[in-house]
Amino acid sequence: MFLPPPGSGFRASALRWAVLLLVSVAISIGIELIHLPAALLLGPMLAAIFLSVNGKTVAVPRPAFMVAQGVVGTLMARAMPPTVLGEILKAWPVILVGVASVVLTANVIGYALARFRVLPGTTAVWGASPGAATAMVIMAEAYGGDTRLVAVMQYLRVLIVATSASLAARFYLDATLAGATAAAWFPPVHWANFTGTLAVIGVGLALSRIFRLTTGAMILPMLFSIGLQGAGMLSVELPPVLLAVSYAVCGWAIGGRFTREILAYAARALPTILLAIVVLVGICAIYATVLASVTGVDFLTAYLATSPGGADSVAIIAASSNVDMSFVMAMQTMRFFMVLLTGPATARFIADRVRS
Repeated sequence: MFLPPPGSGFRASALRWAVLLLVSVAISIGIELIHLPAALLLGPMLAAIFLSVNGKTVAVPRPAFMVAQGVVGTLMARAMPPTVLGEILKAWPVILVGVASVVLTANVIGYALARFRVLPGTTAVWGASPGAATAMVIMAEAYGGDTRLVAVMQYLRVLIVATSASLAARFYLDATLAGATAAAWFPPVHWANFTGTLAVIGVGLALSRIFRLTTGAMILPMLFSIGLQGAGMLSVELPPVLLAVSYAVCGWAIGGRFTREILAYAARALPTILLAIVVLVGICAIYATVLASVTGVDFLTAYLATSPGGADSVAIIAASSNVDMSFVMAMQTMRFFMVLLTGPATARFIADRVRS
C-alpha cells in the first residue's frame, strides 16, 4: 500500500488519516463478523499498529484522546447503576474477599513476570491488573509503565476472557449473546441527559487539567456521573456513534505507539504472557466456584463477577445473559476502585523489590 512520505504536507496527512479510517472500519467489521468482543476498540488499534510498524504513524491529538477518556469514564459509570451500592452493602464481606483474592492473585502474577524479567516492574503490574483494559493502559501511562506492552497483555486477556465468558454463557445457559451489529446506530437521543453528560465530561477534563490529575480525564467524569446518577440528577446518555468514535480514538492513540521493536519484544514474551493469562483466568474460575457455593448465585454470575477481563466486555455479556447483573457489576466496580487505589503503590513496591 503506497502512502506519501511525511514531507508531503497536509495532503499526505489527510491521506494517511483516510487510510487509517478505512483499515479501521475493515478490521472492525471482520472482528464483528467472527463475534469477538470490543471490535470498535480493537479494530482501530490494530489498524494504527499496522500503519505504525510500517513507519506511517498517525498522531492522535492529545485533546481528542482526553475527551475519549472522559467518554469511557461516563460509559463505565452508566454500567454502575445505583443498585450496585446496595448489592455491595448487602454482601460486602463475600464481595470484598472475592475482589481482594483476584487483585492479590493478579499482583502475584505481575510480580512473577517482573521478577523473572518477562516484563519491566510497573509494566508487569499494570499488565496483570484486573480492571477495565483501557483504564489500565491509561493508568500505566500515568505511572511510568510501557503502555504498548500493557496494551498487549490487557487486550489479549480481554479477548481470551470475553471469548471464554461468551462460550460459557452460550453452553452453560444456552444463551444467545447480542452482538453490536444488532444495535441501532442512531436511536432517539434524550438531549437534556446528553447535554448533562457532555457537561460532566467537560467539567472533569477542566478540573483534571487545572489540578494536573494524571488520570482525571477518565476518573473524574466517572465519579461525577456515578454521584449524579445516584442522586437521580442525571442519566448518562451516550449515543452509539459517540461511543464508536471514542473507542476508535483510544484505539488509534494506543496502537500508534507500537513499533517493530516493541512488537518483537512482545513476541518473545508472548508464551509467558499467555501462560500468565491462562493461570489468572483459571484461578478466577476456581474463585467463581467457591463464590457460587457460598452465595448461592449461579456459576455464570460468579464467573462473570470474578472475571479479570475488561469491565465493559463483562457488562455486555452479563446484560445479554440470564445472570444477576447487579451482583456482577458490584464486584467489578469494587475491584476496579481497589485497583485504582492500590495500583500505583503496588507498582512502585514491586518495581523497588525487583531492582533490589
